[in-house]
Amino acid sequence: MNKLVFVDYVIFIIYFLIVASYGYWIYRRKRKTSIDTKDFFLAEGSLTWWAIGASLIASNISAEQFIGMSGNGFSVGVAVAAYEWIAAIALIIVAVWFMPVYLKNHIFTMPQFLKTRYNETVSLIMAIFWLFLYVFVNLTSILFLGALAINSLVGDGNFHLIMIALSVFALLITLGGMKVIGYTDVIQVAVLIIGGLATTYLALSMVSDHLGVGGSVLAGFKALMHDAPDHFKMIMEKPAATAPQSEINKYLMLPGLSMYLAGQWIVNLNYWGCNQYITQRALGANLETARRGILFAGLLKLMMPVIVMLPGIAAYVLYKNGALQQEMAPGGHFNADNAYSAILGFLPTGLKGLSLAALTAAIVASLAGKANSISTIFTLDIYKKYIRKEANEQQLVWTGRIVIIAAMLLAIGFTWNDILGIGGEGGFTFIQKYTGFISPGVFAMFLLGMFWKRTTGAAAVAGIVTGFLLSVVFNNYAPQWFGNETLLYTAFPNGKGKYEIPFLICMGWAFFFTVLVMVIMSLAGPKVNPKAFVLDKAMFRVSPTTMVLIVITLLILSALYVRFW
Repeated sequence: MNKLVFVDYVIFIIYFLIVASYGYWIYRRKRKTSIDTKDFFLAEGSLTWWAIGASLIASNISAEQFIGMSGNGFSVGVAVAAYEWIAAIALIIVAVWFMPVYLKNHIFTMPQFLKTRYNETVSLIMAIFWLFLYVFVNLTSILFLGALAINSLVGDGNFHLIMIALSVFALLITLGGMKVIGYTDVIQVAVLIIGGLATTYLALSMVSDHLGVGGSVLAGFKALMHDAPDHFKMIMEKPAATAPQSEINKYLMLPGLSMYLAGQWIVNLNYWGCNQYITQRALGANLETARRGILFAGLLKLMMPVIVMLPGIAAYVLYKNGALQQEMAPGGHFNADNAYSAILGFLPTGLKGLSLAALTAAIVASLAGKANSISTIFTLDIYKKYIRKEANEQQLVWTGRIVIIAAMLLAIGFTWNDILGIGGEGGFTFIQKYTGFISPGVFAMFLLGMFWKRTTGAAAVAGIVTGFLLSVVFNNYAPQWFGNETLLYTAFPNGKGKYEIPFLICMGWAFFFTVLVMVIMSLAGPKVNPKAFVLDKAMFRVSPTTMVLIVITLLILSALYVRFW
């Protein structure tokens, strides 16, 4: 069912040639006689607002979204869209309040922010941590899940060859620097959206045909809402102790209104506002261009659930009504994460090639963006500062390129036999688990560093340690130490013989107590820390165009929540 034919491969090759040729043209057209670090890592401010916005989305959407969120759509429904829709508000906050602080203080990397605001120790600790996280968690998981997803679509079983091909494709783009990444991401996003919409179109058409409600896509969508009304509720109700495990699992993943008071904001604001991988696209631009690009990305985020979640709900309705039985349980083992590939298997000739291109675009763009961020942090925050202080611009650029190749080789090595066990616990879970433990401390450190002048370097170090330890305690030990029901939380049976607190609630409490510790420690210091940023109201004023984009985003988001509350 999943086999590609000649026409599919032709379409994919055309996509590859367009991206590669355009990338090379950008590289040649914008190449200077002597390239410098600002040009290589930050595109020297040459990215337009639409290139910044497209690049943000291309770097964000990868195989774990296509596979993982479709699987969550199958299991839970539209409630999982909160990750995408709250991201749109988070991007408004980043554009209006975070970017002026970064750009006014000429911040190019996140470790540089920590050095400027706190001290060298905090910067070095986090630079090393981010390098390990980006290489051994993010890069490896993107590569593993990407190869797995494409192998499922191609159906030839050559997982390792696909993995190498993805790496080489990403290297071709990454070695050209941020200009090439940014502008080729525009094509990648266009292919991603067109291919994703084609898959959604097919999924809704399959529903309308299977349920006999007419052949239109709109009829298929109405059929989804009628046949699976529980999958179109944004807020999950808190289950009773006697509720089925399936209902409890949904609440553990998306704990109703509580997640909007806690983890959702930490996840999104930390990811979009304190992450080298993301903010690097905008750090080389002027404030107005950066803001428009970020807000454009926010508008694109609003439509992402249509591409990455709706096929999962369609697969649920089809499975519920007797279709996709074999596709959802290949080899007799049912897995909700098979939802997207189950739909892809029914794409007609030609569209399979387009979907392969869309999936590849998402994976390669994410790999390229992550590899560039790894290179930027190592070159500017470690190599230049501690290894070779006298290195000139050309030497730094070549060091950056060598680091890109080394990072990709490491990712291939760790992915080859799944050394880290990504496949065993699910790729999306793998990423959330290892990034989520550190997110409360990192976000608290950035937030207080930006907007509270008393925050000290000692408090920042304490925040990193406290956030991590509290995340581990709440996620792994709190129910057995303090009981399953307290004023702070309710723990639920997780189907594995233990009780578990919803992950997003764990993050919320870890963040709250981390901020408390940092505030108490900082009160012992001076009223204005000598390294505090100088802020003024003029920094945060927005232009009429920016305000229009914000209002449009909020109106669309309000309509979505009113409809699916």
